[in-house]
Amino acid sequence: MAAEIHPKPLTRKPVLLSKVEGSQDVVNMAVIVPKEDGLISVSEDRTVRVWMKRDSGQFWPSIFHAMPAPCCCMCFNPETRRLTVGLDNGTISEFILSEDYNKMNPGKNYTAHQGRVTMVLFVLEMEWLLSTGQDKLFAWHCSETGERLGNYRTAACASCLQFDVETRHAFVGDQSGQVTILKLEQDNCSLITTFKGHTAGVTSLCWDPVQRLLFSGSSDHSIIIWDIGGRKGTALELQGHNDKVQSISYAHHTRQLISCSADGGIVVWNMDVERQETPEWLDSDSCQKCDQPFFWNFKQMWDHKKIGLRQHHCRKCGKAVCGKCSSKRSTIPLMGFEFEVRVCDSCHESITDEQRAPTATFHDSKHNIIHVHYDATRVWLLTSGSDKVIKLWDMTPVVS
Repeated sequence: MAAEIHPKPLTRKPVLLSKVEGSQDVVNMAVIVPKEDGLISVSEDRTVRVWMKRDSGQFWPSIFHAMPAPCCCMCFNPETRRLTVGLDNGTISEFILSEDYNKMNPGKNYTAHQGRVTMVLFVLEMEWLLSTGQDKLFAWHCSETGERLGNYRTAACASCLQFDVETRHAFVGDQSGQVTILKLEQDNCSLITTFKGHTAGVTSLCWDPVQRLLFSGSSDHSIIIWDIGGRKGTALELQGHNDKVQSISYAHHTRQLISCSADGGIVVWNMDVERQETPEWLDSDSCQKCDQPFFWNFKQMWDHKKIGLRQHHCRKCGKAVCGKCSSKRSTIPLMGFEFEVRVCDSCHESITDEQRAPTATFHDSKHNIIHVHYDATRVWLLTSGSDKVIKLWDMTPVVS
């Protein structure tokens, strides 16, 4: 009797549609042109390129435009075909692309910053141009007149930016690890609050105006979800990267978060689950399980003639514990820990197999990602990197 063959289950992963090469230096940002087989990229090699898909199936530059300085970031508005490019010298340049995407017509130039522009956003509803720079400045201009409307100095180099049109709130991340929330008026702004949760610089922000959630990615390898709409001050943590989180994007229709890191990792997080806040770490002079003194507790060590132990913390309950009482490791996906972390022995016993079920999928892009752009209509993801390469992915197998 022939042996019965059981086919292995197919691994669901992104499908690489195109690999676009030709840039001479780091591709700092690239976006998909809606309703067209086209891409726009800006690079450290001082070029703005519009790539259109030819009959051969390959993307070729229909526009190759040299700028006076390295191109750091950009924003493209498909309704007006307005392309805004931030430069290393602090200038922001505007262009209007022709309908066939074969020509760039120059518009205004803004002397916005004294250093490298890190992010630009064009807000069509207000005709505002928002920007952040390494000069520790957030600024906004009137795109009709070119006039500077105002600015705000941040605690450190401003690195990323998001804006909520409905409430006119600007979210600014900086290299100190904090996020500043500002309320913008026509010619002034007011500080609402600052969020401090990261232990390293904030590298990327993503705003969900429906759920009113702010996502922040950081060089500390983590993502924090700030629940602004709930008004309860809830902050949820996601730990699933082995390198700094470079860029994040949110798929609203499926409630999935896509995050990418410098080592090429792409993580797709299921946000349609009831997540839990990580507990605050408790302070104690002795293990809160066995009462053994920690090494700084000289009095208890002397009284009980015991050698002090090193302090650890259980990631599930937050208690201060010794190594013997926290010898186990476990994933806790609903708390954001997709990798195994230290837990005390009692918490390890309480975590069920169902609670260990992953809430994220992990994929390797095989290139050094700096920025991502997600097209929800076609479920495509564009990744650009320090390896001078742009990759276009079909995310249908994992974003659903």
